[in-house]
Amino acid sequence: MFPIHPECPDLRRLAGNRAEAVLRAEAMAVEAENAAERDRLRHLNDLEEAQQEGRGVTRRTFVTGAAATATALATTQFVSTRASFAATKTGTLIHVFLYGGLDGLAMVAPADDPVLAKVRPDQLIAENGAIPLQRGFRLTGAFAPLKKYLDAGQLGFVPAVTDPRLSLSHFQAADACNLGGLPGETGGRGWLDSLVDALGPGTAFRSVGVGNTLPRSLVGTNGAVALGSVGSFNLNGDQRFKDATAKAIRTLFTGINHPVQDAVQEGLKALSLAQKLAADGYEPAEGVEYQGIGYAFQQLAHLIKGGANVRVATIGMGGWDTHENQGTRGGYVYNHMGELARAMAAFFDDLGPAAADVTLMVSSEFGRRVSQNGSGTDHGHGGVVALLSGKKLAGNLLGRWEGLEKLDGGNVPEYNNMFNVYGAVAQGRFGLTNAEVDKIFPRQKYTPVKLFA
Repeated sequence: MFPIHPECPDLRRLAGNRAEAVLRAEAMAVEAENAAERDRLRHLNDLEEAQQEGRGVTRRTFVTGAAATATALATTQFVSTRASFAATKTGTLIHVFLYGGLDGLAMVAPADDPVLAKVRPDQLIAENGAIPLQRGFRLTGAFAPLKKYLDAGQLGFVPAVTDPRLSLSHFQAADACNLGGLPGETGGRGWLDSLVDALGPGTAFRSVGVGNTLPRSLVGTNGAVALGSVGSFNLNGDQRFKDATAKAIRTLFTGINHPVQDAVQEGLKALSLAQKLAADGYEPAEGVEYQGIGYAFQQLAHLIKGGANVRVATIGMGGWDTHENQGTRGGYVYNHMGELARAMAAFFDDLGPAAADVTLMVSSEFGRRVSQNGSGTDHGHGGVVALLSGKKLAGNLLGRWEGLEKLDGGNVPEYNNMFNVYGAVAQGRFGLTNAEVDKIFPRQKYTPVKLFA
């Protein structure tokens, strides 16, 4: 191994702890070794060119590199980011998951329905302030902040969405929704990670989960970034030595003729971009104000407008398990939906022209029963999926609907399979083929649902 120069400073002067100091010392040694090797190969190359020149052939390239040991710091923070080149599909799909079981009939429901009037008289969407939809449906007034997008054909709703594999357990149902099937069917791989296979290579930020941990939908083989904020994406350890550590990692993973090199370099590019975006700060578009769950949307707006090339992303919002005090006519669930609607509107307003390439899909692990239980509603099937898209939709009430005359054990019947809806959203956003969508959801034969115009 190429020795460290005798005049190399004491290890304690290289960093605040021995582990980082050794890393930097090793980087210095590798850098010196690489320089010597490059000089040697350059000399050999010059000799070869001189020999070949008489025969009209001149070689202008040479290969250099030295093996380096992958450090724990690098592998844990960068290897998962994958290589980055121009993505083959355009646009961004953001899955907003509402944990707890959204009462879809509190968001959109057929107006003046006799079944609803009989079994949930205190949990009906209030006519005053409600927004009329196609096919005789009514949208809660809590979504008034999105009215301009509804009028523009960019906001729509798919009712009666579920899958027979979902139970009424929050954990099991949310798991299946995020995986795109049961764990045994998917191998524990998230459906958004499977979707990334069809999108081609991208940046380290092509898969982003806003939060401290990745949701199951992003877990898999492509690598994803979990971040609470753009500024939180950083190297672990003493920040005084951040730049030196990044330089050491870059040196150690250069010219090693191994796929990990691309992963590390892309991780460092992502780190550099995140640091630049954080240093520049973020000022939303004029008139846009983020509050509550809106702060999560703001992080994605920061990345998208900053050129991070996000392809798929997730936001989680809790608080939808409304067994009591639901208050559809004003009260808790109405206010909670209002918070969500304001955040979605702020996000699209903030994106401006960039919103043309973005689709938001909002769903939950299941819905609620058709009948009220008093002041709330219990777990049930047949929820709703909401779409806000820069690409015009086929209508504002989408999918199949055949009424509530025949309930499924007290639940809204499955008129629209959940994974067909998920697949149709991805297909419409990215222009996928049916065969490509089939690969995303194992054991599910994809049947397209017309969602986009």
